[in-house]
Amino acid sequence: MNSENDQARERDLRERIARLIRANQQARRKPLTDDERQKLNAAARRLDQMLKAAADEGQQLLKTAAVRLDQLLKDIAAGKDVTNNLKRRR
Repeated sequence: MNSENDQARERDLRERIARLIRANQQARRKPLTDDERQKLNAAARRLDQMLKAAADEGQQLLKTAAVRLDQLLKDIAAGKDVTNNLKRRR
């Protein structure tokens, strides 16, 4: 009986998944309205702006880190104690 219940649940789950896949495929065939297209384009532009801002921020952080590393290496080469600088910037 347990096996029958498991098989019935499995069958129901498969049928549900198949219905969802068919519904998804039918939804794709529906053409976009102008309003939907405009909303998607606006969302894509906002996403592009966010990605560019994140990339710019990351690039600036890398430049700042490179400058700090360069200064630390110069200080080390000059024989200066840099341990306080390292502790302070963490």
